[in-house]
Amino acid sequence: MQFQNLNLIEPILRSLNEEKYITPTPVQSQAIPLVLAGKDLLACAQTGTGKTAAFSIPILQLLHSKPLEGKKKIRSLVLTPTRELAIQIGESFNAYGRHLRLSSTVIFGGVNQHAQVAALNKGIDVLIATPGRLLDLISQGHVQLKDIEIFVLDEADRMLDMGFIHDVKKLLAILPKQRQSLFFSATMAPEIIQLAQTILKNPSKVTVTPVSSTAEMIQQYVYFVDKGNKNALLVDILNNQEIKTALVFTRTKHGADKVVKMLLKHRITAEAIHGNKAQNARQRALNNFKSQTTRVLVATDIAARGIDVDELEYVINYEMPNVAETYVHRIGRTGRAGAKGTAYSFCDATEKPYLADIEKLISKKIQVVDKHAYPLMDHHASKPVKQAQAPRSQRPQSKHHQGGKKFGKRNRNSGQHQKTVTFGA
Repeated sequence: MQFQNLNLIEPILRSLNEEKYITPTPVQSQAIPLVLAGKDLLACAQTGTGKTAAFSIPILQLLHSKPLEGKKKIRSLVLTPTRELAIQIGESFNAYGRHLRLSSTVIFGGVNQHAQVAALNKGIDVLIATPGRLLDLISQGHVQLKDIEIFVLDEADRMLDMGFIHDVKKLLAILPKQRQSLFFSATMAPEIIQLAQTILKNPSKVTVTPVSSTAEMIQQYVYFVDKGNKNALLVDILNNQEIKTALVFTRTKHGADKVVKMLLKHRITAEAIHGNKAQNARQRALNNFKSQTTRVLVATDIAARGIDVDELEYVINYEMPNVAETYVHRIGRTGRAGAKGTAYSFCDATEKPYLADIEKLISKKIQVVDKHAYPLMDHHASKPVKQAQAPRSQRPQSKHHQGGKKFGKRNRNSGQHQKTVTFGA
């Protein structure tokens, strides 16, 4: 099947052709006809499966088919948990709707609201927003949602993880009862399904790439290493000049900053991206990484949602995630759209239970790299590891901070700003 078989209008097909999009992904081929038919949709699809196009393309076509006279009104709302995702979704609406007379804007916190308010006052068709800033602008009278025809809740599981459930419920109470609703989540835990039932009416369902699966093309390796030697091991791996860029994951913001500081000392260009960084700094870091001006981007899990880098081949888990599903999301940054990918994970003694949970989830053993310069010497955890057993929406942030203040000794016996985007003239 190709996009031209999905009953899409010529201006959108022309945009897709200009983007060199010919064949839709499974979630796109299934979801687009359902959305065009006006149905509510419940979709389980993780980042990297093409879900943004799965809702943005049919929304553009539906809005174009029912033009309004006079000043534009907000007719579609896309709610997403992070700034990076909001920006990425905005770019997608811009790309696919470039030949249509529709406009959109993206709003999120962490920046001055003046430019966002100015864009809203001009009138827009599509609003992409994070919950906090949207509620703030609604309370100030800058946003009206009474004309919403299509509502999208994107990354619902992450929305719950970040504590946005109460904000989401406030917004649902404001939205018109008569609307089309699209619900996307990478996982379908009970609390996610419960939330979906409050939003959707007789939804059609699409499930693509369950969270327990990992891309076939991704090669996965684990290094058993003492916590204090993770810095040294990371530098060793990055000394391989075939690794043009790498996305490195830590569990904490503080840990991300420490890794960047260490890499810079070793003349490896690196930047961090996490919630404590100003929005302009986060976007600059991401742009530098995409252009390969920065070789290593160190990220926390929440900040990493929405990072979409073409041909990113290497992901490194400096620390094992304490929720198994997070591992799948992390390594899903690579091996996208059929490209090859490699995932390295550093596992110390305290993190072995996390590794066991991950392998159980993905139903495979991750290949162990046992010949490296910093093998695990302390095989017993000095402190018990607390497993994250609570529902995803109730799980606390991990308080683990990465170690490795100094490189350990080598084992001698081991061997070696905002704007409105108008589509069309």
